Amino acid sequence: MKNNRLIIFTVALIALTVITKYICAPILGLSGFSPIIAIALFAGMSINNKRYSFLLPLIALLVSDVIIEVLYRLDLFSFQGFYKGQLVNYSLLMLSVLVGWAVKGKNYLPIGISAIAASTIFFLLSNFSVWYSGTMYSKDFNGLMLCYEYALPFYRNAIISTIIFLPIILVAYNYIIEGKNKLVLG
Repeated sequence: MKNNRLIIFTVALIALTVITKYICAPILGLSGFSPIIAIALFAGMSINNKRYSFLLPLIALLVSDVIIEVLYRLDLFSFQGFYKGQLVNYSLLMLSVLVGWAVKGKNYLPIGISAIAASTIFFLLSNFSVWYSGTMYSKDFNGLMLCYEYALPFYRNAIISTIIFLPIILVAYNYIIEGKNKLVLG
């Protein structure tokens, strides 16, 4: 019974990722609003087997990217699901799982801080990667700062969405899977 609920919960997280990406990603003001960092934090906090804790966010991201790619090829979405630098972003997302490991079993304040920390780490490193490997910005300090400046709306949306989705995911997990009516951490 618990395994069935866990499968349904996992599918729901993947569906949440796909739906959010489908709705928000094409709208510049909402781009970056996604549950994926919250899912990675949740996986780090909640999945006891550390190797498996990486799978949930990777599967959610991969499935959402595959669906977006299919929709793009059918002319039903405005951009591709697969893009240059994607493997770097997947790798950087795994740092959020590590942040989740660090706050496992802690109280609410470290979890709130982890939402901001994971979003910030992803923002800083992913945009450094865009600057370093791309041709859009000059390869100097000003070019790096410009890259970060242009990415600030994505950063804001990542923080907001992580702060919104993380407690929802944690409460849903505790209620649906663990049968607890309150938030239990780790």
